[in-house]
Amino acid sequence: MSVPVGAQRSLVRRLVREPLLHFLLAGFTLFVAYSALNPQAGDRFRSDRIQLTEVDLRQMALVWAAKWRRPPTTEEIRSLIEDRVREEVLYRESLALGLDQGDTIVRRRLAQKMEFLAEDASAIRDADAAELKAWFEANRERFAAPGRVTFRHLYFSPDRHGDRTREAAALALQKLAREPAGSASAANAGDRFMYSDYYVEQVPDQVGSVFGERFAQALFRVEPGAWRGPIESGLGWHLVFIESATPRRVPAFEEIVPEVRAAWIEEQRAAAKRSMYALMRARYEVVLPTTSALGALTSESKLTAAGGR
Repeated sequence: MSVPVGAQRSLVRRLVREPLLHFLLAGFTLFVAYSALNPQAGDRFRSDRIQLTEVDLRQMALVWAAKWRRPPTTEEIRSLIEDRVREEVLYRESLALGLDQGDTIVRRRLAQKMEFLAEDASAIRDADAAELKAWFEANRERFAAPGRVTFRHLYFSPDRHGDRTREAAALALQKLAREPAGSASAANAGDRFMYSDYYVEQVPDQVGSVFGERFAQALFRVEPGAWRGPIESGLGWHLVFIESATPRRVPAFEEIVPEVRAAWIEEQRAAAKRSMYALMRARYEVVLPTTSALGALTSESKLTAAGGR
């Protein structure tokens, strides 16, 4: 069945006025022009062509030399090239099979690479002395050196003394009030302790990891030179003898200029990364499930956790 000439002409006129056809023609024209001006571009991205440049080979040789402290031989260069080709072949074939889709490890690795690119792209300038010192003054607490104590302690166990544990420690303190730290009377006054009885140059976090945070806070308020207490820990009650104490202090700016400069650069780098991510994040719309669906997921997670226990 033939189409009338008038209908054919009408169809042609509609196609000529079709915006989609204009868009496709414009895209094809740009593609042809780009291919003509860049004849190697198409080859470089062909899925069946793997091209290594002189720069690639030089980089492989430099990496080899840095690792083995000598330049590679011709045979070793060939082996490096084959390794790179093998990696590229496996990479392309995995992409063709869609193995990168839905892979958490791949997704995280690519996200890390984007963060590295953002970090490299952020040109962090160096601060002059006045600016660096002003920043230090505003962030002095970040550079505070913690206090340190060297102390002995006597332990009184709730398992042995029960409700009278604190009383037992207080009675022992009355007998030891004027005794030196290493006296025989002090050594026999307490109960056996599972850890050490003597700690040297400890910071609060170290003390807290053994005795608990409240004990650490109380210990650093004790005056040195005599038995003090009782002080409660998570393990029982203690008498303590502070042999030496170094108070917490913030070093002068001149003492730690390199550390301050490194911290300032790190803060600038982190701010640049946050800014770049914010720009990228603004280009996306996040669509989440409904509130009821999120609530159901939360409930399901709680049930799973309870079942696991």
